[in-house]
Amino acid sequence: MTQWRVLAVDDEPINLEIIAEALADCDYQVHRADDGEAAWQLLDGGGQYDVVILDRMMPRLDGLSLLRRIKADSRFRPVPVIMQTAASNPEQVRQGIEAGAYYYLTKPYDPRALQAIVRAAISEIGTHLRGARAEAGIAALGLAVRGVFRFRDLQQAQALSQLLSGICPDPAAVAIGLAELLVNAVEHGNLGIGYREKTLLRLDNRWDEEVARRLAAAQWRDRFVEVSFERGREYVQFTIADEGEGFDASAYLDFDPARACDPNGRGIAMARRMSFCDLEFHGKGNVVVARVRVAG
Repeated sequence: MTQWRVLAVDDEPINLEIIAEALADCDYQVHRADDGEAAWQLLDGGGQYDVVILDRMMPRLDGLSLLRRIKADSRFRPVPVIMQTAASNPEQVRQGIEAGAYYYLTKPYDPRALQAIVRAAISEIGTHLRGARAEAGIAALGLAVRGVFRFRDLQQAQALSQLLSGICPDPAAVAIGLAELLVNAVEHGNLGIGYREKTLLRLDNRWDEEVARRLAAAQWRDRFVEVSFERGREYVQFTIADEGEGFDASAYLDFDPARACDPNGRGIAMARRMSFCDLEFHGKGNVVVARVRVAG
C-alpha cells in the first residue's frame, strides 16, 4: 500500500502534533518543519513530498513567501499546498489562493476536514502525475494533427490526460489541467454529482465508493465522454464533451475565497491558471474548449 509523504510546516509544536494525530490512522508519513526556512531546506535538499501543509505566519520565512517560492520552482510546482492559518479574512485567503495554495484551512478546524482535504489533494492532483507515461504511444501521437477519444471512468481519464499532455510543450502542467477537466466530465457531467454532494461525500470518505456505484448503475453506465484534439501552428486545442445536463461554469473559472475551505471546487480555476491559455465552456456547460499555446 502506498504511503503518501506529507510535509507539515508550523512554528507551533502543538499544531504539528494536531496534524500528525489527525493523519495518524491514514496512509501518510508526516514529516515536520518548524518554519518556512527549515521546510525549504528539506525540499531543496531532495525531500520528496506529495502534499505540503503550511502555516501562514512563521519566523524567518513566512508561509506565503514559502508558498510563492515553491510555486516558482518547476521541481515543486505540481505539489499541492494546503494553507492552515488563523488569518481568515477574505483578502488574506485570496492572497494564499492566488499564490498557489490548493486549499485553505482556517484554525481551528475539524481534523475530519483536514483528512478530507489531504485525500482530495492527493486524488485530484498527485495521482495522475505518478502514472507511468506510455512514451511510445506519446511519440506516435505526436505525429497526429487531430484525434478523437471516448472514455467513461476515472482511470481512463487519468491515462488520457497523460497521453494527450505529451504533445504539448509543458506536459506536466497540461496534464494537471486536462486531468481536472476529464475527471469533472465524468464525475459532475455524466454521473451528475453536484458540488455540495461531492463536499459531503469527501468529508465522509465515501467519494470513491459513490463514483464506483454510479459507474455501475444502469442510469449512468452507458454514458461516455468524448475528448478531441487538433493541432495548429500556434495552438493545440482540446474539446471535451460529456453527456450530462450541463452547469453554469462561470462561478468556477476563478478561485473564490468563500470556497477555500471546501475539499473541492477549485479544479477548473486551477486548470485555467496553470495549464491553458484559453478555457471556455459552451452550450449548456457540458462542452469545454481548452487551448495550449505551442508557438510565440
